[in-house]
Parts: sequence; C-alpha cells; structure tokens
Amino acid sequence: MALLIFAGVSVASANDSVTGATIGYTCMGCHGVNGQSPGPIPSIAGQSAERLTTQMMAYRDGSKSGTIMNRIAKGYTPEEIKAVAAFFAQQPAK
Repeated sequence: MALLIFAGVSVASANDSVTGATIGYTCMGCHGVNGQSPGPIPSIAGQSAERLTTQMMAYRDGSKSGTIMNRIAKGYTPEEIKAVAAFFAQQPAK
C-alpha cells in the first residue's frame, strides 16, 4: 500500500486496521463513487472479488499492462488487494 508519511509516522502504522473500504476510497477518484464509473474508466462495482483480485494481481506482477494501474497495484499487499476486491464486489453494479 502506498503510505503517506506525516512527521515520520506512516498512516498504515498509525492505523493497522486498513479495510477494503478505506483503500476503496482512493479507487473512487477514477472508478467512480462505489466503483460505478460515470465515464470511460471501467466500473468495478459488482464484479466478483476473484476477478478483481486476479486483475489487480496481474497489474501488480506486471503480467497485465496499464496506464496507471500497474503502478498503483504495486503499492498494495496481496491481502490489501483481496480486501478492496471484496469491498467492490459488494457494491451494486451500475
């Protein structure tokens, strides 16, 4: 996970209970509120957790290319990817 550092303390160490919803808020900037994209970026709401996890892991390991997702995915652990995938799988599809 990409960490923000304030006064030498990372956000992750300040809050060890980072959830899929917490991570998901950063995804909403591009993929839309609750993963329901209003534009050309794919909606991720309602997709299966397995599919989302597979896609993110492919971005993370470099087997899938992207404009930004390959760089973003490298910042997350497999557990964080599974958590955010589970979060978006529970959101209603558009």
